[in-house]
Amino acid sequence: MSSNKKFATRFGVIAATVGSAVGLGNIWRFPYECGANGGGAFLLAYIMFVIVLGIPVICAEFVIGRATGMNVAGAFRKLKAAKFWHLISWLGILASFFIMGFYSVVAGWCVDYIWQSATGFGQAASQTDLHAQFDSLTGDAWRPLGWTFGFLLVNFFVISRGVEKGIERMSNLLMPMLFVIMAAFCLNSLLMPGASQGLEFLLKPDFSKLTPDVLLSAMGQAFFSLSVGMGVLITYASYFKDGTRLVKTASLTAGLDTLVAVMAGIVIFPACFSFGQEPAAGPKLVFEVLPSIFMSMPGGRIWGVLFFVLLFVASLTSTVSVTEVVIAWLEGEWKISRKKATVLYGIGVAVTAALCSLSFGVLSGWTVFGRNFFNLLDFLSSNILLPVGGMLLSVFVGWVLDRSVLRRELTPEGHRVPAYVPLIIFSLKFIAPVAIMAIFVVGIL
Repeated sequence: MSSNKKFATRFGVIAATVGSAVGLGNIWRFPYECGANGGGAFLLAYIMFVIVLGIPVICAEFVIGRATGMNVAGAFRKLKAAKFWHLISWLGILASFFIMGFYSVVAGWCVDYIWQSATGFGQAASQTDLHAQFDSLTGDAWRPLGWTFGFLLVNFFVISRGVEKGIERMSNLLMPMLFVIMAAFCLNSLLMPGASQGLEFLLKPDFSKLTPDVLLSAMGQAFFSLSVGMGVLITYASYFKDGTRLVKTASLTAGLDTLVAVMAGIVIFPACFSFGQEPAAGPKLVFEVLPSIFMSMPGGRIWGVLFFVLLFVASLTSTVSVTEVVIAWLEGEWKISRKKATVLYGIGVAVTAALCSLSFGVLSGWTVFGRNFFNLLDFLSSNILLPVGGMLLSVFVGWVLDRSVLRRELTPEGHRVPAYVPLIIFSLKFIAPVAIMAIFVVGIL
């Protein structure tokens, strides 16, 4: 059953696809990965991998989605792919479910920190106090659970409204808001006394730091930041109109996603140098280091609220796209209405998210291979399901999919086959599978 749902406007296409990519990976994960891996050298490698790896894999998902006009499972059935290749869809659906389980918990923390920023973090006197406050939040049974469920309700409300009235309208409103807030933060950071040091750290590469570990970290960040490997972009591309230029849309998506990551670096690194904080602070950068900076800044409460609103917006646009993968599958394969699909999926995600949230508190003793439930789902999706799904997708489109389908979908109507199409095919056949395999091997070691 082909879907008759479509994005109404070209702006809606770009806003939705960029929104699917832009999330905590850009604003939270990119700065601490960049800080821990040499700054400018990491950024240079990251941009290179976005071009040679990210854009071709985005194109691969776009081709499958637009060519079939179906959900991630129906797409491979319509292409008459051998049963083995249907594994790609199942990996994507499972990854989407796992990601929603733990990602919504982090989004709930961000919502809590909007309130904490507004109240001055309870007048915390030091970063040690902020560390204790964060541990208190994550270890609490009810407070983070309430914020997580509230976030999920917003997510499922948007999804229940459908493609044009829900996803597209939300993206058209929130993505410009995200860029405006980011621009305001960048301007504020550039006026700080440590701005030049922060910019030099981010933008001036020290090539001696381009070690194999840094290259692998940059490649992994580029791959995961773009929302590839779980069927999100296959699903969204099934809503594209025939005139949508896939390579141009893929390039804009990758470019704007990278721009957000760079802007996040411009926001954070000058602030770190200005207030004597360590740019390689790691995952605690957002929830402990930045609040201590906000408390030291003029108007810090306002900046704190805006920053965590920014994280909320990024979390919502990306999780809506992750949710849509499963909703479209339930609609298309189970033949149930969108509202019923949303309720059914919502119950499953709510239970999973509750287990993830409680795994830092009352369920912290429940571990599998030394990981609590939150970390287990994070590991399975990020280190196994997404890399394997992305690798198989690259091999399928590069080696198995009818070449005429690939050329037709990547060639603008009325034009000859562009010179970049063979380059995309070459990357999908030879570069992407090897690169993603390297991410997978390193991720499980």
